[in-house]
Amino acid sequence: MSMNAMAGTRRSSALEILLVFARLGCTCFGGPVAHLAYFRTEFVERRKWLSERAYLDLVALSQFLPGPGSSQTGFGIGLMRGGLLGGLAAWTGFTLPSAALLILFAYGAGSIAGSQMGAGLLHGLKLVAVAIVAQAVMGMARNLCADRVRASIATVALIVMLVAPSSFFQIGVIVAGGFAGWLLCGSEAQATHDTFVMPVSKGLGLCFLAAFFGLLALAFVPTPAGPLALFDAFYRSGALVFGGGHVVLPLLHDAVVTPGWVSDGAFLAGYGAAQAVPGPLFTFAAYLGAVAGIPPAGVAGAVIALFAIFVPGVLCLLGTLPFWHTLRSRPAAQAAMRGTNAAVVGLLGAALYNPVWTSAVQKPTDFAVAAAGFVLLLAWRAPPLLVVVLGALAGMGLSFAR
Repeated sequence: MSMNAMAGTRRSSALEILLVFARLGCTCFGGPVAHLAYFRTEFVERRKWLSERAYLDLVALSQFLPGPGSSQTGFGIGLMRGGLLGGLAAWTGFTLPSAALLILFAYGAGSIAGSQMGAGLLHGLKLVAVAIVAQAVMGMARNLCADRVRASIATVALIVMLVAPSSFFQIGVIVAGGFAGWLLCGSEAQATHDTFVMPVSKGLGLCFLAAFFGLLALAFVPTPAGPLALFDAFYRSGALVFGGGHVVLPLLHDAVVTPGWVSDGAFLAGYGAAQAVPGPLFTFAAYLGAVAGIPPAGVAGAVIALFAIFVPGVLCLLGTLPFWHTLRSRPAAQAAMRGTNAAVVGLLGAALYNPVWTSAVQKPTDFAVAAAGFVLLLAWRAPPLLVVVLGALAGMGLSFAR
C-alpha cells in the first residue's frame, strides 16, 4: 500500500483541514473510541483521505505512544494531508471548541447538564456514539478481520480487554497481536514502494524525539510555583500516560490537587463539565490551568496547561512517524501490522461495550434510539451530523418521558 493511499492523491490546504476538524471538534461526543469512529466515517468512508488499513496503521501507532490517541490520530491525518501546517490545523480545529467551553465553565458559565433538557441532550449524544462506534467496528472487522486467524486475534484482544481493561494490557494486546500477525499472516504480505514524500524527515524526527525526552527531564526539575511549574506539571501528565482519555485523570489529580493548586471539589466539577463537551478529554487541562491557584491562572494559565499536556504526544508522533513510514513498507512489518490491526479492532470492540454501551444504554428506549442511528448510518448512509442532531432531539424527548 502506498502512502498515496494513505494521504490521498490531492493535498489539502490548512484552512480546509482546519474547517473539517473544527466541525468534528464541535460534534464528536462520546470519548476517544467514538472520536476514532467519527474520524473513520469522515476520512476513510466519506472523504477517502486514507485507506482502511492505513487508518488502522495510524491508530495502532497512536496506541503505542504516550498521549491522547484520538488527538494524535487526528494530527497524523492532518500531517499526511497537509504537512506540518495541516497537522497543526487538525489539532487546533479538533481541540479548541471543547477547550473554549471548559474555559467558559471555569469562569462560571455553568454546565449544560444542569437542566433536564440539557441532560437529555447529552444522553442522546451518547446514544449516537453507540451507533457510530458500532458501525465503525463492524466496517473495520469486515475489512481487517476477514479470515479466521485475524478474527481470532481480534476476539482474543476483545476478551482480554473486557477482563483486564487497563492501558498496560492494551499495549500488551497490541504487541501480542503484532507478534501473532508476524507468525501467521506473512503469506499475504507484499513489499510496497511508497511514492509519497514523508512530511517529516528521519533527522527531524530524531530532533522531535530529543525534544520530547529533553523536556520530560526538565519537567522533573523542581521550580517555584508559576508558569514554568504549571507547564512542567501538565507536560509530565501528557508524557507519562498511555491510552489517553480517562487514564490521565490520576496523573492530573496528582499534578494539581496534591500540591494544593486546585481543590478536590473544583477538580471534580471540571471533570463533570469535561464529560459534557465534545472533543478530547485532555482539554480538561484548560479548565485546570484556568482555575489553578498559581500564576498566571485565567486564560493564560489555560493556554499553558493546554499546550503542555498535548505537546508530548505530538512530539512523539512526529518523532516516530518517519521510521514507522519506512518500516511499514516491508513484508514482515506488513504481516505484523495485519495482526496489530486485528488486535486494534478487538480493542475497539471491547470499548464499544465498556464504556460506550454501558454508559449510554440503560433502558429499552435507549437501545431503540441507538439501533435507529445505526441503521441510518449503515443502511441509509445518512450523514453523521444528521444522526447527531436526530439523536440529540431523541435524547431530549426521552428526558421528559423518564
